[in-house]
Amino acid sequence: MTGRARRLLAALLLAVLVAGCGTADPGPKTWHDGRIFLATGNTTGVYYQLGGGYADVISRHLPGYEARAEPTGASVENINRLTSGDMEVAFSLADTAADAVTGRGAFEGQPQPVRALARIYSNYTHLIVRADGKIDTFAQLRGKRVSTGSPKSGTDIIAGRLLTAAGIDPDRDIRRLTLSLPETVKQMRSGGVDAMFFSGGLPTPGVKDLLSSAPGTFRLLPLAELIEPLSARYGSVYTTSTLPGAVYGTSAPTPTITVSNVILVSADMPDDLAYDLTRMLFSYQGELIKVHPEAANFTQDSAAATDPIPLHPGAARYYRGG
Repeated sequence: MTGRARRLLAALLLAVLVAGCGTADPGPKTWHDGRIFLATGNTTGVYYQLGGGYADVISRHLPGYEARAEPTGASVENINRLTSGDMEVAFSLADTAADAVTGRGAFEGQPQPVRALARIYSNYTHLIVRADGKIDTFAQLRGKRVSTGSPKSGTDIIAGRLLTAAGIDPDRDIRRLTLSLPETVKQMRSGGVDAMFFSGGLPTPGVKDLLSSAPGTFRLLPLAELIEPLSARYGSVYTTSTLPGAVYGTSAPTPTITVSNVILVSADMPDDLAYDLTRMLFSYQGELIKVHPEAANFTQDSAAATDPIPLHPGAARYYRGG
C-alpha cells in the first residue's frame, strides 16, 4: 500500500466515525477527495520550507481543499510519486523534469506525463569541503569521501554530471555517499565526509547552519568553470551565477552552476484546479515570501517559461489572463 493510500484510508475511517456521530454531510467529493499532497525535499532544504508555505496557502485560501507538504528525497522521487498518484504536486529541478518529459536519464525510455505550473527560483550548486581536507580544486575530489545528496535527488544528478564533465567517474574515482542533507551535515561536522554537494535556493537552511556553526572549518569551492563541458553534454538547462558571500557569511562570492526549479502536477489534473493552484502562487506570493525569500524570485512572465516541460493547460490559461 502506498503512502497516499494509507493516508486516504485513515481519512476514510475518520470520515466514517464522524458520520456515525450524526454530523452534517460534508458535501460532494472533489478531485482526489480534496486532499493535495506536495512532494518537497529534505527537511532542512528550501523545497520543504516553501512547500509547507504553499500547502498552508492552499489549505487556507482554496475552498474544498486541504494540502500538506511531505518530506522526500526530492526531484526523481517526487516525479515518480507524482506519476504514481501518491502526490498531487511536486517540486523538481528543471533538468530532472526535462529528463522525465523526454524519457532520458533516470527515466530512460519512459517519458513521464508531467506538466508544469510554474518555473520558480533557481538552485545554486554548493560544493562544500572541509578546510583541513586538502581540497583546493575540483580535481582534488578524486579519492575523497563525497556526499552527492539523497539517492536520485536533483542534487545527486547534478553532482554526478559535474563530476563526469570534469573527467571524474562518480562511482569509481570518489568514495560516493548518497546521503540526505541532514545526514550529510552531520557527517561533515564529524569528519566522516570530506566534501558535499547540494543544489538549493539561497539560503539553504541546512547549509547555513553548517557554515555558521563552525566558521573557518568549511569552504565553498567555485564551479562556474565547468559550464562549458556540462552544457556540451547536457544542453542549455544549466547557467552560471555568483553565490554572494553575504548569504552564508563567507569571505568572498563563489561562482557556481545554477538550474531552475519547477512546480509539477500530473497531466490529468483538472484544468480548473491547475489554474487555481497557479493563481495561489501569485495572489498570495507575499505570504510565501515570509516563509522563504526565494519566493520573491519569480514573476508571471518568468514562471511561464518552463520549456521543454509543457505547461498544464490550466496554468497556461492563467498566464494568458483567462
